[in-house]
Amino acid sequence: MIVAVSTQQKIGFAIAIVALLAWIVYIFTTTHRTAEPGSEIELAPNRRPYLDDDNMEGPRLDRFLMWSLIFLGIIAVGLPLYWLREPSRQAGAQRGFDERAVARGHNLFTPAPPPSDPGSRVPHFGCSNCHGVNGTGGSTSYALPGTNPPKMVTWQCPPLNTVTLRYRDDEITNIITYGRANTPMPAWGIAGGGPMNAQQISDLVAYLHSISIGSSKAVDAAAPLGTDGKALFDGYCARCHTEGFSYGEPAIDGGGAFGPSLLNGVTLRQFPDEKDQIDWVTNTAELGKPYGQRGVSHGIMPHFSDMLSADQIKAIVDYERTL
Repeated sequence: MIVAVSTQQKIGFAIAIVALLAWIVYIFTTTHRTAEPGSEIELAPNRRPYLDDDNMEGPRLDRFLMWSLIFLGIIAVGLPLYWLREPSRQAGAQRGFDERAVARGHNLFTPAPPPSDPGSRVPHFGCSNCHGVNGTGGSTSYALPGTNPPKMVTWQCPPLNTVTLRYRDDEITNIITYGRANTPMPAWGIAGGGPMNAQQISDLVAYLHSISIGSSKAVDAAAPLGTDGKALFDGYCARCHTEGFSYGEPAIDGGGAFGPSLLNGVTLRQFPDEKDQIDWVTNTAELGKPYGQRGVSHGIMPHFSDMLSADQIKAIVDYERTL
């Protein structure tokens, strides 16, 4: 196996070799005897006559002062030049760290290659098997809980190229770690009983950011729905709030599934002031923070400020308040 050696490593090896050779030469020259025992009385440096005052304070002193001035100039110019470069060096280091995290996250997202492929030794969890290549959405078979015999359905898995527009990073981490109850999404984090450690989840979140289509494209994709509250609800809310919607057998609109039921004036009681509900759909609340009437955010409600216009969000809220 050939191991690549970086330029920094080559320089380090060269310095180490030079230092080792210098140490060997020093040991040899200071321990090798070239004179008879006792001759050190005449030959020892501290026994030899040294320079007189005229020689000490003449050209020799000028020469040392000149070298001192040169080295002082190097320090005076070199240190500012070093620190001028430091911000770009730090930015480059951060960029490199992010790129490596994205690359590791990509490996986790994709299926494992055949055992014959060297890449098979890298961890792969195959998120794209359900969520599609590049996170564009997909489907998977799922046995509905509570059915006897088990009822198999084709579950439409959401796209992940917009997930960072809908959830904060800590919310995405929470979803990956603990999964989604009564859906095909399992718990992937060690804390939830899955195989992924914290570093792997962080790398996966970094990859999800890298494949995001961005807010402008997401808003453009929603534009054809206009301000039709029912169509917008079905496109962005029914997956959680309508049982069976994800596998093509929708029950009562807004009747509840993973998300709570919105029927019988629930939203009116939770949000007596419509502005509070608009803010909830627009921004939600950070994990653990309160909302509405005695509500506490569990980090599972997406925010739509980066995907829908203000008029579209109001249309959804108006529709939900009629259920």
